[in-house]
Amino acid sequence: MPFVFLLYVVAQLDRANVSFAALRMNADLGLSDRMYGMGVAAFYLGYVLFEIPGAVIVERWSARKWIARIMVSWGLVTILSGLVHNAAQFYAVRFFLGLAEASFFPGMIVYLTHWLRQSDRGRAIAILYAAVPVSSVIGAPLAGWLLGIGWHGLAGWRWLFIVEGIPAIILGVVTFFYLTDWPRDARWLSAEEREWISAELEAEKKAKMKTGSFTVWEAFRDRRILVLMVLNLLAIVGMTSIVFWLPTFIKRLSGLPDSRVALLVLLPAIASLFGLILNGWHSDKTGERRWHAAIPLACVGFSFLLLIPAHANFPMAMTLFTIAGGLMYAYYPAFWPMPTMILSDSAAAATFGLINGMGHCGGFFGPYIISYLSERTHSFVAGFGFIAGCYLLAALFVLALRIHSADGARTRRA
Repeated sequence: MPFVFLLYVVAQLDRANVSFAALRMNADLGLSDRMYGMGVAAFYLGYVLFEIPGAVIVERWSARKWIARIMVSWGLVTILSGLVHNAAQFYAVRFFLGLAEASFFPGMIVYLTHWLRQSDRGRAIAILYAAVPVSSVIGAPLAGWLLGIGWHGLAGWRWLFIVEGIPAIILGVVTFFYLTDWPRDARWLSAEEREWISAELEAEKKAKMKTGSFTVWEAFRDRRILVLMVLNLLAIVGMTSIVFWLPTFIKRLSGLPDSRVALLVLLPAIASLFGLILNGWHSDKTGERRWHAAIPLACVGFSFLLLIPAHANFPMAMTLFTIAGGLMYAYYPAFWPMPTMILSDSAAAATFGLINGMGHCGGFFGPYIISYLSERTHSFVAGFGFIAGCYLLAALFVLALRIHSADGARTRRA
């Protein structure tokens, strides 16, 4: 888990650093709000293309080799992002960054199912996804510092991409030699430990098969999978809108310098650490998934709804940003174990790719819609309402789910 966590921290640094770079990059490249939104969205065009096949590759071939390939390629593209000089080049590097990173997250989820029982996966996913706020805790002050430098005549935002692309390449090489694909291959475990975890996972697999097995195509047509896909799409539309626009929201509402804005972004990031870990721990403890996903989603929606009348009062707006940021990732530890309560093996792997891939189509629409609404209304109020609506609808879809776990004697409703 510590190594997988580190990999995801680096992934999030390389995905979201554009939101900090935009504070200077947009002016240097002559990008309007809509052009920036299109560039952010281009990432998700490439990302969605290889979600499903990449997740199946992890299941059937090797997580170690595939994840190593992903990291080296996205590190190289991130470095190239620091060399763009116009909007067309910006769109291109964002598209290829998405293509390079495609299937990393669902591959990680599939990889965790190779090692962890269903009853432990909520906490494991919480730890994995804690990398997102941790990357902000690391990335925000680093970005604030790098934006102010000008080494060798290159603007600070260019160095932001170059410096943050290097760790991905290094860790990609380390992953190839270090990561262990299956418990049976783990020489650092005793024979008894390897046999125990393999037997536990096999027992869970057999328990699911007793309730009926699914092919990949049958899984894609299951109503519950479709509901999971739609609610994740709505949540990611809202989440990416927040992630890629939060520094700009704060800067325009406060008028503060870039370095102060980068520090304020830390507040929602730190709050989200507590939201993730506590919700994941309590969801595993109780075995309940549905309400543990719905309540955080609804709270984020109501926070952005309240921002509509409160946006002119910056201290109040910052408080609401912090509450929303503290809860916007908290649904993940309860959400991602849900498909494994229905499916296993290749069907589950492909479904992770489907749900994540279709969800990240929201990454294309969300940031662009915010830019469109901003340019049309000359305000972020309409964007706040749009984000609120996405999260509240996602919460309603969660409550429409009825999923039963089949993990042997520990049958639970979620």
